[in-house]
Amino acid sequence: MTNDAETMSVAEYLAQGGKVTSPENVSPRYRAELMRMMSSFVDSELAGSAGFANAINWAPGIKERIAASRITLEKASNAEKVLDLMEDFGTDKALYNQSHDWAARGARDDRSAPTRRGGDMRLSVFHYPLSGWVDACVMNALMGLATCVQLEEMVGVSYTPFAEVMREITPIETRHMELGFEGLERIAATAEGQADIAASLAYWQDRVAETFGVAASERFDRLSAMGLRHAPNEVLLGRWKARSAEALAALGLA
Repeated sequence: MTNDAETMSVAEYLAQGGKVTSPENVSPRYRAELMRMMSSFVDSELAGSAGFANAINWAPGIKERIAASRITLEKASNAEKVLDLMEDFGTDKALYNQSHDWAARGARDDRSAPTRRGGDMRLSVFHYPLSGWVDACVMNALMGLATCVQLEEMVGVSYTPFAEVMREITPIETRHMELGFEGLERIAATAEGQADIAASLAYWQDRVAETFGVAASERFDRLSAMGLRHAPNEVLLGRWKARSAEALAALGLA
């Protein structure tokens, strides 16, 4: 935190765009909200990595197998980068990794409430199982776009170490999204592939949309005042819908 904070309260400092650089400079409420944000990212990356691991063996070719392996590895690595920050707040990395079964999923047809489950902070979309290579590509493309939209928000958070890690992670997650759409482009080359994609789109679009949360969230105002959020849920959702529609249309899938 800079010296500007010496002449005003921490709340005023953050509300005016101030930045925090270390755990020692945060209030208990700020710490709780920041840890919730970081935990959600870590849990989603770990769950995404574990869930996508099966796709390695579904891959139809070597190129696709390499892509699936890369995504599985790099999502786990991204989680570790944020866990390193959480260690500064007292988190035990080894215990954290063992706290949940990251590969666990519900039944395919069950509808999961878009809320966190106890200490498991993964986004609700990661409670649903994949059902094959096409399904994995669709989910990865749609959720990859959603992640990119969310990362644009996270790179501006007021906790500078987290923002810096998010900037480092952004091109990695962007490439994951691109790999998903590259897979869809190859699959869409046949009429059968287009039909399979359409079925998976019908399954995943609403489930991915739910990850943006409810419109007019009361919590947004609190986070915005702390510099942890900038654009409300409905704005982020709108960006994702527009970008996903454009990307799918470019492949003749809209």
